[in-house]
Amino acid sequence: MARIEADFQRSADTHLIALPLPLWAEAGIDLYLKDESTHPTGSLKHRLARSLFLYALCNGWLHEGCTVVEASSGSTAVSEAYFARLLGLPFIAVMPHGTSAQKIAEIGFYGGQCHFVDRADEVYDAARALAQERSGHYMDQFTYAERATDWRGNNNIAESMFAQMAHERHPVPRWVVVGAGTGGTSATIGRYVRYRRYATGLCVADPVGSVFGAYHACGDASLKAPGSRIEGIGRPRVEPSFIRSLVDRMVEVADVDSVAAMRSLGALLGRRVGPSTGTNLVAMLTLAQEMRSAGQSGSILSLLCDSGERYLPSYQDPTWVSGRFGDCTAAEQSILDQLGGPRAKAQDRP
Repeated sequence: MARIEADFQRSADTHLIALPLPLWAEAGIDLYLKDESTHPTGSLKHRLARSLFLYALCNGWLHEGCTVVEASSGSTAVSEAYFARLLGLPFIAVMPHGTSAQKIAEIGFYGGQCHFVDRADEVYDAARALAQERSGHYMDQFTYAERATDWRGNNNIAESMFAQMAHERHPVPRWVVVGAGTGGTSATIGRYVRYRRYATGLCVADPVGSVFGAYHACGDASLKAPGSRIEGIGRPRVEPSFIRSLVDRMVEVADVDSVAAMRSLGALLGRRVGPSTGTNLVAMLTLAQEMRSAGQSGSILSLLCDSGERYLPSYQDPTWVSGRFGDCTAAEQSILDQLGGPRAKAQDRP
């Protein structure tokens, strides 16, 4: 516990970025991204991993020499490997073949091992079996993400977002937009908004192939889906941590639009971002267009989930993208036009 708390004190809060979008500012609509890529392990999942380790320690599930096992497509595993090394514990990540090589390398950098399965829906049973075989602990982010974080405050992501917005033109966002993998972040933000009685809607940006949108519409937890091709968000099954009643709006985002928005936002910011951040941006622009049509002003706040450097051999590689998603040129130009920023030009792409 002391090691984790000391590590927390060595880390600063993440930055809030006001997007330079005169087109939307003139309409009274301001867009923001909280930059979670600046955590020590480079993504939003650093917060989740810290919470999961504290939760497991306080429940007496971890002990000296205990092997920590997690089912993860990458970012959570990177962050959990970091905390396992901090505590001197062995770590194994169970993930599908095809997870980005950069994330696999980062897990190895922190001393973790990777165990691969063929399909995304096989990670749960494989992780559970490995933990039992090693007499270890299966961290199970998909079950415990929504309960491991204190949603009332204590410097969680929601409290940080609203505190950083305090001096902006529209300090209470009209919308907060997040993606969902476990559903833990949407649960934390949704509960915090209600607890603080903010007039803020929670929107989940969901990639095509994910089950969450259909589940939100009908409430059938037995639904299955093919799964998302946008790494880190969307799931083939309804995860226990996705709390449907906390989500006010779902926006389904096509893969080509996620990739196009990722690249367009990189042009605007002068730095690479990951594909799930592109998914978030598409939903933000959808909501902004609806607000403008309705004559509404306000702010929209979302997350820059991780750095695009992790995806150089995949989503940041035009050949790789073309082979999996086709031609994104028209979608990218559409996003650039919607952004309307002074630097949002294709030739400015990092």
